[in-house]
Amino acid sequence: MSKVILITGASTGIGRTTAEYLTNLGHRVYGTSRKPFNEVVSFQTVVMDVTDDASVQSAIAHVLQREQQIDILINNAGLGIIGALEEVPEEMIQRVFDTNVWGLLRVCRAVLPAMRQRRSGLIINVGSIAGRMGLPFRGIYSASKASVEILTETLSIELKPFGIEACSVLPGDVRTNINANRLVAHSPSNSPYRAYVDDMNAKVKAEVSEAAEPMYIAETIEKIINAKSPNIYYVAGPFLQRASLWLKRFLPSRIFEYLLRENYGMK
Repeated sequence: MSKVILITGASTGIGRTTAEYLTNLGHRVYGTSRKPFNEVVSFQTVVMDVTDDASVQSAIAHVLQREQQIDILINNAGLGIIGALEEVPEEMIQRVFDTNVWGLLRVCRAVLPAMRQRRSGLIINVGSIAGRMGLPFRGIYSASKASVEILTETLSIELKPFGIEACSVLPGDVRTNINANRLVAHSPSNSPYRAYVDDMNAKVKAEVSEAAEPMYIAETIEKIINAKSPNIYYVAGPFLQRASLWLKRFLPSRIFEYLLRENYGMK
């Protein structure tokens, strides 16, 4: 059955691939981006900046005016960051949380009244495997994605009485343009973190460049949409990254930390 689906951050990457994939399946998809799309795409487009209340309210009103409903919300818009916790500028931290956490909440709050009125709806929040562990020099990103998981758990409980489901997808590395948009808090030349931050930035860029295409996330989202009773979490990613969650769960915490330090050269 065709659904009205709203996807944030749909100009590239996971959002773009998912919007095109779900459109091809017959759904009525609205994809958002901060700026107007400069090319013709298969889905409907809407300008929305998730960090701006007025922009979010205007975009949601536009979709509801055209469709009278939003069946599924996919919160995908996100921002990456690399830097030592001691050195990351506060303004960068605020930008990441304003996009990854507050942005998600803004869109949920704008969509939920219409879903609640119909006593029906599904919210899918795109988190990250990185949100399950404190990664070195990616702590701000990990913390923001951990927040997405906790908010999703709370939403799932609070919205059940109104017939609305909430769940999250936790991708591993995905080949997207996040390398171009990622914030990097470069350490000064005399910083004890300088070499570590530079190495991490290069490592993450290489991992993303060599990662799988985002179609596997789109297919996971389709699975969620078709589920009669969605799970709260769907972990999707390379075997080793999924296995890391198993190791974190069962290994003593200091042994798991040792493995992370070894992997990232933090001896």
